[in-house]
Amino acid sequence: MKPAPFEYAAVGSREEALRELAAAPETTRVLAGGQSLVLEMNHRAVRPARLVDINPVAGFDRLRISRTPGTGAWLRVGPLVRHRAFERPVEAGPLGRLLARTAHFVAHPPIRARGTMLGSLAYAHPTAEWPTLAVALDAEVDLARVHDSRTLPAEEFLTGAFSTALAPGELLVRARFPLLPAATGVAFVEHRRTGASFAQLSVAAALLVEEGVVVDARLGLAGAAARPVRARDAERVLVGRPPNEQVITAAAAAASAYVADPPADPPAGAHAAAAYRRHAVRVLVRRALGQALDDISDIVERS
Repeated sequence: MKPAPFEYAAVGSREEALRELAAAPETTRVLAGGQSLVLEMNHRAVRPARLVDINPVAGFDRLRISRTPGTGAWLRVGPLVRHRAFERPVEAGPLGRLLARTAHFVAHPPIRARGTMLGSLAYAHPTAEWPTLAVALDAEVDLARVHDSRTLPAEEFLTGAFSTALAPGELLVRARFPLLPAATGVAFVEHRRTGASFAQLSVAAALLVEEGVVVDARLGLAGAAARPVRARDAERVLVGRPPNEQVITAAAAAASAYVADPPADPPAGAHAAAAYRRHAVRVLVRRALGQALDDISDIVERS
């Protein structure tokens, strides 16, 4: 099929993009990578009256680290930064490694060459990789409109399956990921039916161990609910304890129990009933924590 008729506007600046969005906020969509939007338009699942193409905007492809006293160091990602930018570490620490390991799970090379991280966040597929990582790491997003702007934690921005807090007329102009302490071990694991499928379940893990005890743990789960979630019960099991087999097993069980809680209970599907997902979460959390501990061992060997 072909898309329904629409108007097209290519803009050259952030201000122009915001003005175009404000002109008809309810019926205008933003074109960046277009890997999901164009497909849905061709299927006529969505029928925007107008497309605002932000690809000509200089600086929207910017990727940089900022360090501000009192707020720490952040990796700032613009709306035209493509998935493939993260295939190699964009910074020398654990955040760079984690982004690179995650990037290789994102679709396929042609899609990674065109699609954008912020487009993935805005699309909010419930098991997409970047939303899962953003929630796990307490990333933030910056939203702008003509006379206003606001910042939201990723966990608040992602409100449900294919649903975000992005209001009509707003543009997602930046995502910010906090840099992780140098000794942090990281991992990203997925379970999917085929290499061409979206993940059924994903786990993002970041683990900081000092003097044999876990001092910080971050676990993001995708596929456990309608949107990515932090497995905070499992994190609490880990923090303050040695990362031994018993503690890891308990943390995996805590994550599985969280999935079983009615508000987060995933619906039974054609290929993955709820009971199966609960079991798979336990397996993936153990796997992710094991890989994060291996990552810590590699850091020690290199130092």
